[in-house]
Parts: sequence; C-alpha cells; structure tokens
Amino acid sequence: MKKILITGAMGQLGSELTTILREQYGVDNVIGTDIRRPDEDSPLLAGPFEILNVLDAQNMADIVKKEKVDTIIHLAALLSATAEANPQLAWNINMGGLVNALEVARENNTQFFTPSSIGAFGPSTPKVATPQDTIQRPTTIYGVTKVSGELLCDYYFQKFGLDTRGVRFPGLIGYVTPPGGGTTDYAVDIYYDALKKGSYESYIDKGTFMDMMYMPDALDAIIQLMEADPSKLIHRNAFNISAMSFDPEMIAGEIRKHIKDFKMTYKVDPVRQGIADNWPDSIDYSAAIEEWGFKTRYNLETMTIDMLEKLRVKLSITDR
Repeated sequence: MKKILITGAMGQLGSELTTILREQYGVDNVIGTDIRRPDEDSPLLAGPFEILNVLDAQNMADIVKKEKVDTIIHLAALLSATAEANPQLAWNINMGGLVNALEVARENNTQFFTPSSIGAFGPSTPKVATPQDTIQRPTTIYGVTKVSGELLCDYYFQKFGLDTRGVRFPGLIGYVTPPGGGTTDYAVDIYYDALKKGSYESYIDKGTFMDMMYMPDALDAIIQLMEADPSKLIHRNAFNISAMSFDPEMIAGEIRKHIKDFKMTYKVDPVRQGIADNWPDSIDYSAAIEEWGFKTRYNLETMTIDMLEKLRVKLSITDR
C-alpha cells in the first residue's frame, strides 16, 4: 500500500483507520472520503479529504485517478440495526456502493479491502466455534448484503484477478468515535454510561454471547491482512477474526472491578436481540492465524482498563 483511499472515513472504524494509516504511510498518502465534510476541528482534515457519495461511481473514479490511488479500503455501509430499519436503502448503499468501488478498483488495478461481519451468519450456522467455511443463511438485510459482498469480492478476484481481501469483523469496541447503529453497540455504550451515570440499561439480554474486538486490534488486523503475502491467502475475502466472546453480565463484571457501584439493568430491544440471537456465540479464526499471522493484543480485562482510562480523559470524568 502506497496511496490509499478510504470510503466511509467518518465512521467508527474509518475515523481511526485513517489516522493510523497516515501515521504509518504518510499523511499525504491516505485520502479520507465520506458523504459530508467533517467538522473543521476533525483530525480527518489533517490530511487529504474528499466529499464522496459511494453511489457516484464517476466521482470515485475521478478521485482515484487524480490521487493515483493503489489501494481502496471500502468501509461505507449501513450497519445491522440501522439497515434493518431501512432495508431498501441498506441494499442500495451496501451493494451499490460496493459494486462501484470494485469496478473502480478493477479499472485502476488497485488492491481492495472491504469488511464483512459475523452478521453474515444466520440461525442455521453452527453457533459455537463457527467454522471459517460453513453455511451462511442470514435473516437480516445487513447479513444478506455481507454474504453477497463476500461472494462478489471472490468473483472479482477469480474473474478479473483483482487483489480483493476482507475479514468478518465481530463487534468493534472503541472510544474515539460513537458507534453507528450496530447490534453490538451496547458493548461501547456501557462504558460511557458506567462513567457518566454509574449504571447501564442493556438492550441485549444476559446470556447473549457475541464475538468482540477492541478497535486497536481491528485496525492492526486490516494492516496485517493488506500487507500479507498474497500467495498464502486461500480464503481472501471474509476471514473469521475475533479477540473475545462475552455476554453483558461478563462486561459488567469487569467494569465493577473499577467502578464498584456500577449497576446493570435490562430492557431488551426485540429487534436487536433477534439479530444477536442469530449470530454465533464464538467463531473459529484459525484460518486467519495460519494464512496471514493474525494476532490480537487485548482481551476483555485489558480492554476494559484501557477503555475506562481513555474515556475518563475524553469525558473529563474524575469521580468514577
């Protein structure tokens, strides 16, 4: 990767990825894009930034040619809960934007990365130690677009030789940017509320296990995969990856080690709970380890320590 374009750069993942890639590859070599311009004090404006609607294929192509881009990281998409509220819009953005990005990548012979998700699995998928290669019959529009995206990226590799790569992200937990409508967002919200209110009302029920990953590990995974030897990549698009699997009671227990009076209550959201119930409890990510050396640094304990420390600074909270 020498000149990188990121779509959806203002999202939870994109905002942090843009920053870390600029640190590693040079500020001028990472072009952030999104459908609107960030606030003037946003770190995204510390380097090149373009307004881009991913449904505008010509504008995307013009930016790639102008900037001599050799790598496209396509993140723009509606997430699970948001997508379920507007399925037609989700299909248009998640699939229309992906097709445009793949075509631009093909025409300009760039590397290409787009993330899939554990949402690509469904109720008939094995829930424990979910295999890399298994049945995928999701029951949400988000999951349908993710499975379709995996297959489409495979097609572009097999048909056109395009260097497509991707991972199936679990829930991502970070402190820099608020979450954007995912089913696993409770695992971010809980830290904010623990510090601000000393309590949290969970929309996901106790006993609901889902795979999760701390944002620094997610960012590292993208870079690890994009820098990997292509000859060793068997699966390419949609490697299972994860760092931990827990339910709401477990994350609450870790928070209580640092905020002793933290209280957890439940008001289950049937839509998001229904989505979560169809996802794996834990996934097998041995293929990512074997094919490109995937590794993580954080578990639930160390992530909780870091999240609370960083959020105390961000929120200027000293009394919890």
